[in-house]
Amino acid sequence: MTQGDDCCATAEDGAESEQRHPLILQRVEKDTDKNWKSVVSDQLRKRCSCTAKKAKTKILGFVPILTWLPRYQLKEWLLGDVMSGVIVGILLVPQSIAYSLLASQDPIYGLYTSFFASIIYALLGSSRHISVGIFGVLCLLVGQVVDRELALAGYLPESSSISSNISAVLLVGQGNDSVVMGCDRSCYAITVGATVTFTAGVYQVLMGIFQVGFVSVYLSDSLLSGFATGASLTILTSQVKYLLGLKFPRPQGWFTLFKTWYSLLINLGNTNICDLVTSLVSLLILLPTKELNDRFKAKLKAPIPFELFVVIIATLASHFGRFNTDYGSSVAGDIPTGFLPPQLPMWSLIPNVAVDAFSIAIVGFAITVSLSEMFAKKHGYTVDANQEMYAIGFCNILPSFFRCFTTSAALTKTLVKESTGCQTQVSGLVSALVLLLVLLVIAPLFYSLQKCVLAVIIVVNLRGALRKFLDVPRMWRVNRVDAGVWLVTMATSALVNTELGLLVGVLVSALCVMGRTQRAQVVELGRATTRDHYEDLSTYCNLQTHRGVAVFRYEAPIYYANQSLFKKSLYKCVGLDPVKEKACRVKFEKKNKQQREDNGVPDMKSKDVLEADETVTSMLDQKSPRSLRSLVIDCSAIFFLDTAGVNALKEVCKEYADVGIKVVLAQCNASVLDDLERGGYYPDKEGVDGGEKKIVFFTIADAVHYAQSLSTPNGDYDSKC
Repeated sequence: MTQGDDCCATAEDGAESEQRHPLILQRVEKDTDKNWKSVVSDQLRKRCSCTAKKAKTKILGFVPILTWLPRYQLKEWLLGDVMSGVIVGILLVPQSIAYSLLASQDPIYGLYTSFFASIIYALLGSSRHISVGIFGVLCLLVGQVVDRELALAGYLPESSSISSNISAVLLVGQGNDSVVMGCDRSCYAITVGATVTFTAGVYQVLMGIFQVGFVSVYLSDSLLSGFATGASLTILTSQVKYLLGLKFPRPQGWFTLFKTWYSLLINLGNTNICDLVTSLVSLLILLPTKELNDRFKAKLKAPIPFELFVVIIATLASHFGRFNTDYGSSVAGDIPTGFLPPQLPMWSLIPNVAVDAFSIAIVGFAITVSLSEMFAKKHGYTVDANQEMYAIGFCNILPSFFRCFTTSAALTKTLVKESTGCQTQVSGLVSALVLLLVLLVIAPLFYSLQKCVLAVIIVVNLRGALRKFLDVPRMWRVNRVDAGVWLVTMATSALVNTELGLLVGVLVSALCVMGRTQRAQVVELGRATTRDHYEDLSTYCNLQTHRGVAVFRYEAPIYYANQSLFKKSLYKCVGLDPVKEKACRVKFEKKNKQQREDNGVPDMKSKDVLEADETVTSMLDQKSPRSLRSLVIDCSAIFFLDTAGVNALKEVCKEYADVGIKVVLAQCNASVLDDLERGGYYPDKEGVDGGEKKIVFFTIADAVHYAQSLSTPNGDYDSKC
């Protein structure tokens, strides 16, 4: 033999020797001496200690403008920020007035809301590009609460012959007969809206304080998209009455979509022809022009504000044509200039709107965070979800004292803001200046603006959400689970109840995740021909199996909800149910014993009984021609176990041991090993095996080699696991 052959032989022997000794790693010792009191004390000392550096970091983190404004690049960024701010501000004017209809408020309050939100988010927000202000879905949710509280308080609907703007209405106390004089319908509507906004903002700030910004991860893109689309259908339906010039109160409760269409049909004969013609003309102008803006947005330096043009032309036509007095067309009415003095929320209303405010808070935060993260990723910076929670929370709390309603980020205005050269939130301050000019000077000029024109603006801006219906076939092909979540959330939001749609969407998403763990199946693995790598036999070709040893993998956590399914799947994949096998053996032994007693034949020796048992096993396990002595379970895909999961593994180990099959676990991660240790999977005392059951196999190859080294005949070793 040559020297090279000697070296090769030595290398092979070394490799074989290394393979015979499984990989052994030593766990890091954990500090278990500390009791809970010392742990809590250390955490409080760490979090409550205050240094100058820590205080500076906290302040700069809470008010991000103090960090980026001193580094503002005036020459490079100012022009883009000013241009985008002016354009978004111009777009906000008609949209703020229009979306006030959805929130059941007077137009001036929509302008207030957009103004204050733009300033506060510029100071506290961590995103440079999103536009925070009025958002249609939130306006719908607020409007539903406002209409409900108005009805409960005894205010006459807008369709009443008594004008709510000029008559003082008796405020009927809820739950008693007391009455209070002094607040008309419009006053009480904004009081309810501001109270809802304040409560939602408090929820959002509390979630920021308790660092629960992670809740946004539970609202998937398909869930939010389905919710927005379903709410868009409700918004579209709610605006049809303004397009036709009809007057009837907004339906309350569940199935509002059907109730609204029923009211539309029975009131169709009262259609105002002037409003209908104006609506059709406005739609014929805005729909194609908005499409042109979208198609040529890459070539246009800024989108053309067709909405503002339509508002100006329609206002002039309504004023000089006297549409309100001669044709009975509904108009925006008096829009005062300046600001009203601040007022506190109505504290007695908070218990009534607390649940509604929570859903509004979640929706507003989720939309803001998802948009801010999307644009931050696109432009290469990061945002803090908890800081966004603070920012949007204070965008609701502080403006609520100035008669504003709930705000969040809005996709359409954010896209416009980004495409027109926005670099920082200075553009938000510029938009606020544009709105300030309108509030101080221009607002009264919109007195004659027809409500049907505002409804057209809302309907046209729903195009993006309604286009999602065209994406359903593609969504179904890509991922049926996500498509199902989208469809269920959309249908519930539109057909049943908007807030319920969000809850149902979250529950369906959670059930889908749980369902995926329920559907996980045990698969048998085979070894690659060239190396010690194991994969699914049903997925890959040319994989090898081992005689007497089978390797299986379960690709899901094992917990209370799927532990029985795990066992069934394992037994099915192995081809041998140990419980049935043991029962058959007992039945077989009883039958033989009965026959021997009837024939007067003496008892068989234990060796003969074992041979008979092996015969039964081979008869029952016809699916697997191998004589299995050991099972190796690859736990690499099991990332946690609960008590039921540990018990399931213990039962599998014991039940297979009772029929002579050894179960070995491999590739358990550290947390699973801890779960097994705490769950009593390993015996506390060294038994017959001398403690060998505590061996941890970090590779499947080590586990297989150990199983192959067990030369004990089938059914001849201790069954205790």
